[in-house]
Amino acid sequence: MEKRKMPVVFSGHGNPMLALDNNAITEEMFNIGSKILKEFGKPKAILAISGHWFTRGSYIQHTAEPRQVYDNMYGFPEELYDVKYKVAGSIELSEEVSKMLGDKVTVNNEWGIDHGIWTVLMHMFPNASIPVVQLSVNENLSPRESFQLGTQLSSLREEGYLIFGSGNVVHNIKDIDLQNPNGTSKAEKFNKCITTAIKNNDVESVIRYTKHDNFYYAVPTTDHFLPLLYCLGAAQGSNVSVFNNFCKLGSMAMTGYYWN
Repeated sequence: MEKRKMPVVFSGHGNPMLALDNNAITEEMFNIGSKILKEFGKPKAILAISGHWFTRGSYIQHTAEPRQVYDNMYGFPEELYDVKYKVAGSIELSEEVSKMLGDKVTVNNEWGIDHGIWTVLMHMFPNASIPVVQLSVNENLSPRESFQLGTQLSSLREEGYLIFGSGNVVHNIKDIDLQNPNGTSKAEKFNKCITTAIKNNDVESVIRYTKHDNFYYAVPTTDHFLPLLYCLGAAQGSNVSVFNNFCKLGSMAMTGYYWN
């Protein structure tokens, strides 16, 4: 099979119970993983960017055996904490990212592979055979700087690495409604606005998301939105398709994007 530049994937992850789900959402995640394996071959490793590793500064893991972490997961059924997604790390990828970003990034192994990553990857790549290295989301970066950092990582795709971001286009925990299977009008409108911009390759409209109506409702904190900008930068104008394009629980978007 001829080697092609690896895709970039951003996925909403929502509730940690996603790990135990077997539904239309997880089926779409599985389909994305299967599509990558079929059309591009197995990635050398995955550079994972999760809204749950939100730090002051940029950090990269550098370990052959990253631990799985059950971060901010309280009050869930015991079976969720029994879920294991044991992946290897990739020293080669870690060092490549450090080389690319120079003094913009520091090695840090205090974290692990958090639930923003493993609850999605266990559906995309169930056998856990692809090494994973997590890069933190730097809260000190502006949306534009986050996008620009993503562009610096884009060439990893040519080396056979998959870039994967996990967060949510709409992530308003305060207004979550567990009884609402759909999204509020504010959530739906903001999700549609960002998705339309991405489909039209209107990068500026995504970077300047605070210019859109309802941004204050959809993105009250930047932790789950910035991974999208890292991915948008790494995608470098590639063709995009959208999956799981809907909101649920009132104020949570599950929308994902697949650039190839």
